[in-house]
Amino acid sequence: MRRRPARGPLALCVALAVAVLVACAPAETPDAVHVVEFDGVINAASARYVDRVLTQAEDHDARAVVIEVDTPGGEINAMKEIVGRIERSSVPVLTFVGPAGAAAASAGTFVVMAGNIAGMAPNTTIGAATPVTGTGGDIEGAMGEKVTNDTVAFARGVAELRGRNADWAERAVREAISASPSDAVEQGVVDLTAPDLDAFVAAADGREVTLLDGTVMTLDLGTAPRVSHTPNVYERVLSIFSDPVIVSLLFLLGVAGIGIEFFAPGLFLPGTVGVLALLAAFLGLGTLLPGEAAFAFILIGVALGVLEAFVPSGGILGAGAAVALVAGFAIVLGQLSTALTITGILTVAAVVLGTLVLLIGGAFVLIARGHIAGSEQSGGRLL
Repeated sequence: MRRRPARGPLALCVALAVAVLVACAPAETPDAVHVVEFDGVINAASARYVDRVLTQAEDHDARAVVIEVDTPGGEINAMKEIVGRIERSSVPVLTFVGPAGAAAASAGTFVVMAGNIAGMAPNTTIGAATPVTGTGGDIEGAMGEKVTNDTVAFARGVAELRGRNADWAERAVREAISASPSDAVEQGVVDLTAPDLDAFVAAADGREVTLLDGTVMTLDLGTAPRVSHTPNVYERVLSIFSDPVIVSLLFLLGVAGIGIEFFAPGLFLPGTVGVLALLAAFLGLGTLLPGEAAFAFILIGVALGVLEAFVPSGGILGAGAAVALVAGFAIVLGQLSTALTITGILTVAAVVLGTLVLLIGGAFVLIARGHIAGSEQSGGRLL
């Protein structure tokens, strides 16, 4: 009598998979006000964070996005990305310097001025937007003039688009001037002051805003539910790797490791660490997009795993393969944002399955080669 295969474990796995998919599906809240906590240095990670939230708000037909800003400034290119994304948004974006004691300094000035409605809390500041080097020093010579003039043109463009004081924006760049909340309202830098975020949203309710495509909308925020956002784990880690000091250390470590391996081949550890450090540095610099970095990490992981099977390295190549594969899959998961979708989960599953197939296929090839190499024909007999 044939035994029927036990279906209990399979049914349990299917049930768990369905539960995970349902739990990870994004909770859609249409007609909501999305509130973004934006603090810390402006870099590639914060640009990715703002883009993710605005995309989610647009997908869910949000009434508005409110960005609460508290930043000392940051990278010019990342700031331009954020400002451009705010200006292109198909939902109104409100910017607020808060809570009390916060600042929208340097690059943060233009993030605030890019909002359809801009406000400030008591005892906050905005301005001091003169470009400086990564260490805080002045940019000398012709390069300094080029960067300053380019930033002035950008600042005036942001101000003019929103009907704000373009002359003040230029002085904030050239003369590093700042403004208090009352001064900013008086000079047309922001629209209003409010004691806190709730009061700011209430004050903005009922105002008209014009989107980039010319659409005029009247804000209806009074009864809208709130959806709060914070950076996810991937964006927090990317923010660390985007730090100029960390990027410099990773780049130097990568070059040094590869150089040592080149002049003293067979050590394996310097070369493995060097390759992984360079990939991380290129991700932090933005030279590699997250998707490209994930593919590179997974490819390097597979390559190191295959090399480990052929070349005795004491487990160094295998450990490097594990680190690379974990990093690659982590980036893929991070790209799915905090609200995982069924499509995203299936994509990750496909990538994982494909990698496992490659590894298992390589293992079978190695086993087959071992058996074939161990058999030799001599005198009509197999040894």
